[in-house]
Amino acid sequence: MKRAKKWDRQEANELFEAILKIKTTDECRKFFRDLCTPEEIVDMADRLQVAKMLSRDLDYRDIAGRLGMSTTTVARVAHWLRQGMGGYRLVLTRLGFK
Repeated sequence: MKRAKKWDRQEANELFEAILKIKTTDECRKFFRDLCTPEEIVDMADRLQVAKMLSRDLDYRDIAGRLGMSTTTVARVAHWLRQGMGGYRLVLTRLGFK
């Protein structure tokens, strides 16, 4: 039987709680490397870089060129930055970006 692919179920909440238990960058690096493929980590890191660049009002094509990704990916991050649940904004603020 195929499991539901919903991100807001109890198992996902347990993952989020586990992440909150991480205390250092090194612990975080170890956990995410065990949890994710290197490509998944790079993709997530790139999306955060896109959000940072968008917060500085850089052009989509410029961002895509700098990071070697499609403008579609940049537009997707922009959409969630503007109309998401506020996660990007929260993290960017805590990292010292506008």
